[in-house]
Amino acid sequence: MSEENKTAEAQAAPTAAPAGEAPQAGVSTAPVELTVQDLGVIRSIIDVASQRGAFKANEMEAVGKTFNKLDAFLQTVQKAEEEAKKEGTAAEAPKGDK
Repeated sequence: MSEENKTAEAQAAPTAAPAGEAPQAGVSTAPVELTVQDLGVIRSIIDVASQRGAFKANEMEAVGKTFNKLDAFLQTVQKAEEEAKKEGTAAEAPKGDK
């Protein structure tokens, strides 16, 4: 096998970098994005899974605590967004004729 073929194969085969290591040169990585909407979906998934009995009894405490933390966070974010909208509406001054 020639050196060119070895290099081409090495570049074509994507490898995942272990946690804590920088990705290899030539391998593009898109930034991981997690939105508030994603967290809301996760909350719904946990709720549906628990209703359907997907968790064992000894797992329910950890699932419940995590759900409660997530729910409290999302409620805080929702309140902050509502307050920001109210402030944004109040801050807009009516425009008069020029």
